[in-house]
Amino acid sequence: MDDRRPAISLVAVAGKRQAALEAAREADRQGFAGIACPSIGGAMGLCASLAHVTDTIPFWTSIQPIYLSNAHETAVVAGHIGEVSGGRFTLGLGVSHGPVHQRLGLDVGRPLADTRNYVDALRASGEPSLPAIALATLRDKMLGLAAEISDGAIWANASLSAMAPQLARVPEAKREGFLLANMIPTVIDEDRAAAEAIHRRTLTGYVSLPNYRNYWKQAGYVEEMDAIEQALATDPKSVPSVMSDTWLRDCTLSGSATEVRDGVAAWWELGVTPIAVMSSTTGGQIKALQQLFDIYD
Repeated sequence: MDDRRPAISLVAVAGKRQAALEAAREADRQGFAGIACPSIGGAMGLCASLAHVTDTIPFWTSIQPIYLSNAHETAVVAGHIGEVSGGRFTLGLGVSHGPVHQRLGLDVGRPLADTRNYVDALRASGEPSLPAIALATLRDKMLGLAAEISDGAIWANASLSAMAPQLARVPEAKREGFLLANMIPTVIDEDRAAAEAIHRRTLTGYVSLPNYRNYWKQAGYVEEMDAIEQALATDPKSVPSVMSDTWLRDCTLSGSATEVRDGVAAWWELGVTPIAVMSSTTGGQIKALQQLFDIYD
């Protein structure tokens, strides 16, 4: 059985931050591929802590939204984390999503242009310890920008079946040392139906976003996305029920320990670092991460 461990997604949940750091130590001890820190809960703060409580595991923001902090401040903080971690930190950047922008009252522009300008500003900041930079990507234009100006590309909820054509867009000369990673909703449970019920709830928020639906249409799921758009317009509560099993299984991992490990291996075979975004049918983030640790220990 393929023993390559995935990276893990780790959120510093308020009131449970010490438990998150303990999970990070265990991932480091067991040799997991990395730790991805989403913007929920403060990605940069968590990464600063990871620099001190882990020894060898790489970690990155996945992602730090560019509209939440000016480039100079981000450069200084990222440089600090990169330096004290011994170069294990990668600054993953993205634009986040429309609902977040609206909730926070952010004035945003065009994603491609704003991202390019932000990266230019980071590099012009004068920060001597600025770490590697990766960009959140989904569709081909942002992937192209990532390959042009950054050191990596990070997908979220990508379809396994659609990944090879996108990877072909990354020039061979760019591949060595270029981070290619995908955040994958993952549930370990012999009861596949129960596990996939979790995924349907998780992905309901994503399919409500036009950019994700457009990505999945590009990936070949036009009928599925049309059905979801119809449900969103007429009966939003029915959205999980119109998600096809084929689509769901192409962008998530669930089932027994063997099934999840096989799914992780399939992503490794493509040359993509799988990031297990863990949920559990019987508990929260820490319980779900322990289930993942157990199947590799």
